[in-house]
Amino acid sequence: MPLIIIIALLSILRYFEIGPFANLSWWWIVGVMAIAFLWFEFIEKALGLDKRKAHDESEKARKDRVKKNFK
Repeated sequence: MPLIIIIALLSILRYFEIGPFANLSWWWIVGVMAIAFLWFEFIEKALGLDKRKAHDESEKARKDRVKKNFK
């Protein structure tokens, strides 16, 4: 998520030509976008982070159901 925020901020700062970002090449922003794409499409899946997040969410939902039923 921080990568997406960085991309959005860089794009806005470059588009409106604010401060030192006025002379920043768009290729730097495209490069950060490429890194984000690689991360979300390949690296995150290779490390199993996508499944781990889904498992944690289902585990939390299960614990909430147990608490609700036994109270």
